[in-house]
Amino acid sequence: MHIYFSGAISAGRDNLPIYQHIVARLQAAGHTVPSEHVADPNVLTRESSVPPREVYWRDIHWIEECHAMVAEVSTPSLGVGYEVCYALHVGKPVLCLYQHGLFISKMIAGNPRPTLTVADYADLEELYVHLDAFLTALARDLHVEQ
Repeated sequence: MHIYFSGAISAGRDNLPIYQHIVARLQAAGHTVPSEHVADPNVLTRESSVPPREVYWRDIHWIEECHAMVAEVSTPSLGVGYEVCYALHVGKPVLCLYQHGLFISKMIAGNPRPTLTVADYADLEELYVHLDAFLTALARDLHVEQ
């Protein structure tokens, strides 16, 4: 499956190791992650020469072409919030993950859409449980082999 990954870039890179684990887990399971660059330590340098309009249309296209989105929302980010909202608006299933004990936006936490799953995690093992469960349900709903 094609899974769009979203995580904070310009809002802060404190969760880069988590992003790397999520992208690696998705790819190890055979999924294509067009936005894998979000987990690249050099993404700010790589993206610095790409015009904002180009980033917008590229990312919108990737979201529209993906089966689902996984977003790490521990770091508040306007871009991540926008992408989550857009994905939900176009009917994509979305998994929002955040570190246990952190406050996340009530616009995410309180969103009742059935295509949105919000889950907190205390460690990588728990993160993987949520991620794997989301992917298993997605494959079942889309009638796709994992």
